[in-house]
Amino acid sequence: MTGSTADILGRYLRDARRIVVFTGAGISTESGIPDFRSPGGVWSRMKPIYFQEFVGSEARRREAWTRVFSGAAGWVGKEPNAGHAAVARLVHAGKASSIITQNVDNLHQASGVPDRHVIELHGNASYATCLECGVRHELDELRPIFVDRGEIPACRACGGLVKTATISFGQQMPEEPMLAAEAETQACDLFLVLGSSLVVTPAAHFPVKAKQYGARLVILNREPTQLDDLADLVLHDEIGPTMTAAMRDLN
Repeated sequence: MTGSTADILGRYLRDARRIVVFTGAGISTESGIPDFRSPGGVWSRMKPIYFQEFVGSEARRREAWTRVFSGAAGWVGKEPNAGHAAVARLVHAGKASSIITQNVDNLHQASGVPDRHVIELHGNASYATCLECGVRHELDELRPIFVDRGEIPACRACGGLVKTATISFGQQMPEEPMLAAEAETQACDLFLVLGSSLVVTPAAHFPVKAKQYGARLVILNREPTQLDDLADLVLHDEIGPTMTAAMRDLN
């Protein structure tokens, strides 16, 4: 990153009054969490289990829970990095109103961002919910049921199917987070993309909408994206060091 682009990003951050931060897998790879589609990523090592498979097949449910408790996907158990810390600083400074994230790793919350500021488009892998009644189940409570007794977890309240609180392929996108993301996108004056390839829809539509609503668009991602030409500023750099440098003069 050149000094001039660092200065521009820093100025954009200082000038903005309401920032929306949009994060993808790239912000968490710096914590050692694999992304999905690159060589060596999650889906190159294991095929996704579709929602309909999970619901319809006991064998696929058992496979899904085996992945959860073996840590095969590597989505949880890591620590936030400098990129997460920078985003948390923007929130605590009152500069960022929300974080719209495609990630399921809970690292924004682990970095100190309150839940109310995090909009999780694809859910959260650090706990589970009942598909029937929505009751939350902690993984530590489910581990002995599956690992020690070999039983597929069921809801303690209604007996329904329990699944990690992630949005699987074929599962309907949650309405409430999508509506919240839309409202935040419309209200911001700077839309900051960190570590997303911007190929997964409908999430990738939000940067386009932000520009349509009149916000500045900044994309910080190691690789080019299909929306680079639309952005006011594009940086192909590491997120943690770049954000730390850009924020050095932020009050």
